[in-house]
This record gives sequence, C-alpha cells and structure tokens, in this order.
Amino acid sequence: MSVIVVALAILFAVLALPARPQDATLPQLAHLPLELVAIVAVLLMLPRAGAFSRLARAALTAALVAILLVKLADFGLYASLNRPFNFAYDLPLLHAGWMLMSGSSGLVRASLYVFGAAVFVVLASTAFWWSTGVVGRSSPRRVGPAFAVSLIFAAALALTGRASFGATELLADHVEAARTAQLAIAAVEDEARSDDIAVPASGRLLQALEGRDVFLIFVESYGRSTLDNPLYADTTRDALARLETDAARNGLAVESAFLTAPIVGGQSWLAHASVLSGLWIDTQGRYRAMLASSRKSLMALASQGGWERVAVMPAITMAWPEGAYFGYDRILAKDDLGYRGLPFNWVTMPDQYTLSAFERLALKKPDRAPVFAEIALISSHAPWTPIPELVDWDEVGDGTIFNGQAQSGDTPEVVWRDRDRVRDQFRQSIDYSLRTVASFLDRLKGPPPLIVVLGDHQPATFVSGSETNRDVPIHVISDRDTLNAIEGWAFSEGAVPGDDAPVWRMDAFRKRFVDAFSAPLPQDGQSDEPV
Repeated sequence: MSVIVVALAILFAVLALPARPQDATLPQLAHLPLELVAIVAVLLMLPRAGAFSRLARAALTAALVAILLVKLADFGLYASLNRPFNFAYDLPLLHAGWMLMSGSSGLVRASLYVFGAAVFVVLASTAFWWSTGVVGRSSPRRVGPAFAVSLIFAAALALTGRASFGATELLADHVEAARTAQLAIAAVEDEARSDDIAVPASGRLLQALEGRDVFLIFVESYGRSTLDNPLYADTTRDALARLETDAARNGLAVESAFLTAPIVGGQSWLAHASVLSGLWIDTQGRYRAMLASSRKSLMALASQGGWERVAVMPAITMAWPEGAYFGYDRILAKDDLGYRGLPFNWVTMPDQYTLSAFERLALKKPDRAPVFAEIALISSHAPWTPIPELVDWDEVGDGTIFNGQAQSGDTPEVVWRDRDRVRDQFRQSIDYSLRTVASFLDRLKGPPPLIVVLGDHQPATFVSGSETNRDVPIHVISDRDTLNAIEGWAFSEGAVPGDDAPVWRMDAFRKRFVDAFSAPLPQDGQSDEPV
C-alpha cells in the first residue's frame, strides 16, 4: 500500500503544481485535482497487462509530461516577464534563450544546463510511467472501496470549489491562447495599413530637425520602479540630477514623462519595435508580422531628411536580417564596434565604450551628414555583475582598459544566490548607465542635438517590486527652442518626471514625434496645439 501512496503522491504533485509564483501558497496547494481521480479510474478499468494497457499508460505519461512542462514554462515566464507561456509566440524564443544563457554562463555551463533539463524530462517521464503502472496493477478489490470513498470526497470538494480539472483547463487555455495569437498576428497587417502619419504641406517629414543629430537612446531595464521603489529611488534621482546639470552646462534642457512598454523583464526588441513602428508589438508573433508588413518605421520616415540612419546594437552578435525592415543606412553590431576588451558576462561591452565607439565611427567622420541614431545601452542588463565604472573618455581606446573591471566582483552564480544582492547590483547598473549618458553630453559638438533617452521595459517583477506597472521614463534633451515644439506634450520640466507627467503607450510615440517636428519650430512664447 505504501508503494501506491508514493505513486499517487507523484501524480498529485504534477497535477497540483502551481503555474504562477503567486499561487505557490498552502491554500492554493490544498486543492484536489480531479484529473487524479479520473486517471485512477481509467487505470483501474484497464487490463492489468497487454498492448492496450501500455498504450494507455504511454498516453497518460505524455499528457502528464506536457502538463509539467507547460506549468514550468508558465512559472518561469510569470517570474521573469509577468505573463504565461504561449506556444505561438514563445517557441521561437528558445534560440534567444540559449544565446542569453550561453552568453551569461559560458557555452560549457549552458550546455550542462540543457543536458540537466533533458535528464529532468527523462526522469519525470520515468516517474509518471512507473506511477501509472503501480496504480494500474493494483487489485480493484483492495483499492475499490477506498476509491469509492475518494469519489464521494472529491464530489464534496468540487461543490465547495476546492476541487477542479485545473490542469486540463490550463492546457485548454494554452491551446486557445495559441489560436487567438495566430489571429492577432494576422491582424497586424491591417493595423499597419491604417497608418495615420500625415505628410505636411512642405512635403517633408521632420523638417524642424533637419541639419541636426537625433539620438534615440534605449537604457536596458530602466523602468519606473527605479524612481518609485525606495531601493533605487535616491540613487536614480541623483543620477538624473547629474544628467540635468550636465545638460544645462551644454546649453540643453530636459523634459520628462513616462511611456508604457508592451513587455516586462525581457524581449527588449519588442519595445524598440513598438516605438519605431507605431504598432503595439507585445509578442514575438506580432513582431514577425510587423517585419512582413508595409508599415514604415520612424527611421524609414526620416529617409528624406538627409540623415545617416544608424543602429548601434552591442548585443547583436549574429546576423540580423530583421534590421533591414527598420531602414537603417548602417548597423553597428558587436563586431562592428571594435571592442577588444573582455565581456561583462552577458553584456558584450560597457555603455561608455558603446557611446565612445559611436562617437568615433559615426560622429567624427569628416564632412558627415547629420546622424539619426538608435542606440541600445546594455550595461543594465541582467546579470548585473560586474558593474562598470567610468574612465576618462580619451582613454577608452579599444576597450581593453575595461579588462580589470570585467574581471572584478562576484560571478552571477554568487550574486544570484541573494535576492537583495541582485537588487543592489541592479541599482548600481542603472546608476552607471544614466551617469554615462550624462557624461556623454560633454562630448557633443556642433548644432544642439535632439536626444531621447528612454527605458525599454521594467526589470523582472522580483526586482521592480511591481507585478502590474509597465511604465518606463522618457527624457527629451535639446535646446529650449527645439523643446518648444513639444510644449503640447505637457512633459515635466527637468529630468525627473512628476507624478502628473503624461503616460503614453510606446506605440503612440512615433506619430506624436513626427507630428511635432514636421512643422517649423514655434517661437518662444508660442505653443503648438496638442497632438
């Protein structure tokens, strides 16, 4: 009888396993999965041996493995991205997950993790096969009375809401979510065709910015929590005060607000795509549909303004055919930036080197055209160790000056054993990225540029402390005459957005930006109508 108890406990464990971290509580676990009753009933009715019995047990084992994997996938995505797993969207992300893991932990360790996962699946399958065999070989005469009592108990629990077919409903929900996702992907092209960008009377978009540099600088994992969470607020506000001071020293002003990102904790490219395309790109499926659509990105819309359109992407380590959609003239990926220093674990190079290489490769060319650049700063990407430090810009060189920093501090394996340590490392990484941007302002010469600094998404929920908020700060930096064009946006003055600062979805930025800067700049004392 003790063997049967172990077998039933294994089956109960997989069926009762929570799919979300917030459900891992005793009241939630004290819930009878009715699938367990159904499985026992089926196994007791099967012949005790024979091909049909083995086939039925194999089907049950496969179903249990599927339930286990879906629940684990849900649990992991809820913990990191605050959403469930979706077959249509997330299966293509396995390669991206492998790249992140191998970049953070090394090829050998990452391979061991994958091998360990495969062994886990084999062991789970073996345990389920053994459990169904133990129950199936039990004598109905011995188990029958206890099973009859269990049926009555299960019915009572079901009437009180303490029993349900939760695992079956979970799988059904995932199948329906995948079907809905396919329909949503098909709808993206319709959204793309309904573009509401209007060509002004001059026939030129963004004419108010012609002749000057425009930079869109995305800061990895820079979310509203860095301003609201007491763990980070003081440090972040000090860094933003430095940004405001350095801007003023260079004759520039800052206005700030918030954007709502389509994702949390990762998949930064979806945030970039939402800003540039003006479409709400919250899944990989919608991203793929956007790439195949006729929608012009913000970079493509700038094609008539005489800019050299540049993407600075230090995290791109392989071929990036998707880049063609966005309309860049030049893509400066990891290998194009010339970094010869050591990586900071997954982070291929520190932000200061990224901006220094951008200055050297794009801004210091003789007789250059103005530059319209999208720049990704990744030093604030997990695992947040080690933390870089600023050096003299003239000593950055090929990046080998950072080798000592790259070898300092504890490894990710050490840091990530302590949740408080992870959060503190995150705090320091955001501080570094913002101070690097502030320091970079001193390097800019010529006509005042327009610089938009924004986060791509909130960090993982256990770091941000918020399960619902997806807002990120946005700062617009330029001379006062240029900022007059966005007076109708009602952004907060300064680098720290006020509590009453506007909050837009990221997909609203493209149209508002184009509308604001496609007319002559208003003079001091005048304002545009709100867009």
